[in-house]
Amino acid sequence: GQRGEEEEHHSLETFTFYLSEPLSKERVEAFSDGVYAIVATLLILDICEDNVPDPREVEEKFHGSLLEALSEYGPNYLAYFGSFVTIGLLWFVHHSLFLYVTKATRLMGLLNILSLAFIGGLPLAYQLTSEFAEKSHNEIEAIQVSCVTTFFASIFQFAIWTTALLNEEETLHAFARYGGKEHAFMFAKLALYPCVSLGAFFLTCLLSEFSTAIFHLMQIVIPFAFLALRIFVRISLTAIKSVMSLSRQKVVLLEEEEACLSPNETLS
Repeated sequence: GQRGEEEEHHSLETFTFYLSEPLSKERVEAFSDGVYAIVATLLILDICEDNVPDPREVEEKFHGSLLEALSEYGPNYLAYFGSFVTIGLLWFVHHSLFLYVTKATRLMGLLNILSLAFIGGLPLAYQLTSEFAEKSHNEIEAIQVSCVTTFFASIFQFAIWTTALLNEEETLHAFARYGGKEHAFMFAKLALYPCVSLGAFFLTCLLSEFSTAIFHLMQIVIPFAFLALRIFVRISLTAIKSVMSLSRQKVVLLEEEEACLSPNETLS
């Protein structure tokens, strides 16, 4: 009877689902890299299918000038490069995140799948932003869909980081934990895309006439923002450390002066 109870208890533990149970970090990274690679490939396949000028059209309409023919598809190419840069930077942030993770959990894996689901929607967002006429109502809505897709793809990455911080001693390297040397920069890096995409969404709602310019500006500015963010965080941390060291030096000098004073002078 006791052996039967132990077997039943063991079977219950085997089939119980705990969100904090460990998950293979290598499998999560391999699956994520595969999704990012497929999504990036789909972008170039889409642009090669519909945005390449026909040789007869180049000869008749553009008098044999390939550059003039390609310039007609300029907005589509710009949308492609912007979407590719977005996918590349989201992959870079994902790589940086799991570089600091020592052990993944089931909850982190679930949040990663949700992020990848929206990453997979970026080719659709690219098609939407390049199909409709410029400054039309459909184009504005397509740009808003792209902003929302980017927001959810990045906010779930931020949720993975937050989940790892809740149990940081088991899931994160020491230098990436709260107060570590890379903690502030990682927090800012993961918060950049959600903040910018959400801000771009609200700006397109308020300034619909400039929605296309706002969206492309967001795609162009973010790569430089990552570099500026690294410099800003480094300068801020250096300034904070220098201020703290100066305050400590003042405290040490005051303690030394008090130690040098006589008892009567200290009382006075």
